[in-house]
Amino acid sequence: MSVKNQQMSIAGFSPPADGTGRWGPVLLVLGGAGCLSASAVLVKVAAVDPATSAFLRCAIAVLVLAPLAWRECQRAGQLSRRGIVVAVVAGAALGADYMMWTRSIFDVGAGAATVLINVQVLVLPLLGLVIDRERPTRRFVLACPVMILGIVLISGVLEKGNTAPHAVLGTVFGVMAGVAYALYLYLTRQQARAEPGHTVAPLAVATASAAATSVALSPLSSGIHLASISPPSWLAMIGLAVLGQVFAWILVNSGSPHLPANQTAALLLTQPVAAVLLSLIVLAEVPSALEVSGIALVLLAVAVANRVWRSRNKT
Repeated sequence: MSVKNQQMSIAGFSPPADGTGRWGPVLLVLGGAGCLSASAVLVKVAAVDPATSAFLRCAIAVLVLAPLAWRECQRAGQLSRRGIVVAVVAGAALGADYMMWTRSIFDVGAGAATVLINVQVLVLPLLGLVIDRERPTRRFVLACPVMILGIVLISGVLEKGNTAPHAVLGTVFGVMAGVAYALYLYLTRQQARAEPGHTVAPLAVATASAAATSVALSPLSSGIHLASISPPSWLAMIGLAVLGQVFAWILVNSGSPHLPANQTAALLLTQPVAAVLLSLIVLAEVPSALEVSGIALVLLAVAVANRVWRSRNKT
């Protein structure tokens, strides 16, 4: 097995031989999106202020990732200097994403913030097009407006109206968070393609960088407060770090390099869909009719964009 084909061994998966057009990478990204969707529920259960949540999510995850990264480096060799630099920059983008998104929640509300951060569905393919000449498929372009409409419906913005206290500033922070999110996704995809034997080590470096960035940007939100966290909240934060940071990004970063940028962006839109369903199961938050309609639209658009069904005209 080549080094490239060993990329996902740390997560227990084997990539397809040709890297694209198979279900393996798609399922990895979908699994990662599912893990990310649990983040909102765990944050609500933890009831920790946003800045502290963003910092602990990354800091605890580093403790889990460090021994896994060491094991990976023993097998595949040390991460290159370029790889370290890219991981640091990607982590800074992720930390900025966490902080600006939580700040936008205070300014425009959680629903609108969910819509704004998902500008990644446009920014990630745009980065791929401008930098790598990776043209999105016509199917994705046609499905994109439907995806965006579905996310708007899921957010509940149309039901609650615009009562945001600082709508303009919150919108700016939300869009910047989406751009930072897309930048993280783009950089990790490129680095994984450049050094296919490394998945966990770059994630560990990026997560440490994200933790540092969260501390640096914490004055934008509520600051970091550790003394008042209760034992149940610590347990929820550990779950958030392990599920929403470690497992989520190992899965996404393992599958994304084998997929076009537009396909990764579309698949990650299943995250808010799964978040609504988890909220129903765990928190008994019943979605409205508009939210259910949004879920149906997103799932349909993602299925169309990724050509879930194929013509059977061929024999």
